[in-house]
Amino acid sequence: MHAACGLGATGVNRNMVYGIVFYFLLMTALLAWLLLPPVRSAAIARAQRWRRRGQAATLRAAAAAQTRARRTRAGAGLSMRGLLAWLGRWRVPLAGALALLVLVPGLALGVRSWWRFDGYDHTATRAVDEHIAALLRGEELVPPPPLPPELFGTPEIEMARPLTRTASRQWELLDPEFRRRLLLVFRLLKERHGYEAVLIEGYRSPQRQAELAGLGPQVTRAGAYESYHQFGLAADVAFLRDGRIVISEADPWAMRGYEHTGALARSLGLTWGGDWRSLRDWGHLELARPEVLAAARAAVSARTSPAAPAAQPPSTRTP
Repeated sequence: MHAACGLGATGVNRNMVYGIVFYFLLMTALLAWLLLPPVRSAAIARAQRWRRRGQAATLRAAAAAQTRARRTRAGAGLSMRGLLAWLGRWRVPLAGALALLVLVPGLALGVRSWWRFDGYDHTATRAVDEHIAALLRGEELVPPPPLPPELFGTPEIEMARPLTRTASRQWELLDPEFRRRLLLVFRLLKERHGYEAVLIEGYRSPQRQAELAGLGPQVTRAGAYESYHQFGLAADVAFLRDGRIVISEADPWAMRGYEHTGALARSLGLTWGGDWRSLRDWGHLELARPEVLAAARAAVSARTSPAAPAAQPPSTRTP
């Protein structure tokens, strides 16, 4: 400890000596400036030389910058003239390439408007699950028995999906093909992952869709006849655990169930709301048929009432 104190004192003394020397030199220079005219004159002359040198360097830099600017402008003029000459020499091939760039997308849009490729399936390139395909070709699945209505009126469900208590859960109002695929999702969820799925809402009337849309975009962004629910082609699902419906994706168990649901839905050619980029709807499944929504929009714009969901809609290919 004493050695450390000694070293600290030595550092303090050294700093003090440096300060005294610096003060002595500063006062000597100041006194020489004030009391010795030759020293003062020499200092002023040296400062003037430095100032003149700085001004000369500034002028040289400005002249060099002006020269570079003139050369740049001249080079730009030459480059522009060269570019125009090049465009003039190659104007015919360039015009043809530009025409192709414009005409090919336009032709594709025109062909798409003339012929509707309704049989397109974005899952066609995926590996086919033979077990699922066999189930789709096989037995007719039966909807599960209805649950007590009070299970759908809990605060948790009302917070996640407002007005669920009055939602329709009638399987017979769903499109037959969509109902078959949805029931298969329910069956595979139970067999493969141990989840018991629950139908929260299926068919939704245009009036109810408008009522939900009036609650704000956090509930739905689709108005009347803008949702597949109006045509029995969409459903919202949750899970049953210990006699209660679990709907919130904040529950890790439910979130895993929704991920399993999405994977099964995709394998069956359904659209899962969890794949949407905005306003993800984890429990939403639908069988996309754009022509149905297009016909409904056309009917609404013509101020005619769209037909109710057909009992036997046009069949689609089974993935």
